[in-house]
Amino acid sequence: MHVKAWVLVMALVTLLPASSAAQATSAADITSEDINSVLAIMGRSIDHQLRVVDIGIGNVAVGILHRTGDNDSDGELRGVAHTQLSEVYYILSGGGTLLTGGTIANATEPGPDDVVGPTLSGDSRNGRIREVSAGDIVVIPEGVLHAWTFIPDQVTYLSIRPDPHGILPAGYVHPEID
Repeated sequence: MHVKAWVLVMALVTLLPASSAAQATSAADITSEDINSVLAIMGRSIDHQLRVVDIGIGNVAVGILHRTGDNDSDGELRGVAHTQLSEVYYILSGGGTLLTGGTIANATEPGPDDVVGPTLSGDSRNGRIREVSAGDIVVIPEGVLHAWTFIPDQVTYLSIRPDPHGILPAGYVHPEID
């Protein structure tokens, strides 16, 4: 578990640019109770932002996601790419087949997304396909296409979102945990 925490820290350090911005003066907590409270009210929604924290050199957001087989691409090699932020997935339970990367073909123009900023969709050519499951961590840099191509049952995961451009609203706290 310590190795996985170290990977998360290194991913954040690598994905956020060095800056002389103001130093953050406090920490933000998200408890397991907070996560479970939001999971309990998600309904048909796939993705809920838990918190967006100003860290002095941009923001870091943490979201909770829950998907079932109804939320995969039915094997199509088509996904999304966030044009201004990266994501680090930490799989809490379940799993599935994840596609990342490759050349993006037939891309749409980036559109607004209230959770993760401007996002485009497209087909992946030569992307990497692999199985991921509870305990795995996947780092998805800004602009890299990604999609769940098959989810046999369900997958629940945290998405840590380094936001060096400050596009997500710093200070946001999900109403369920506010």
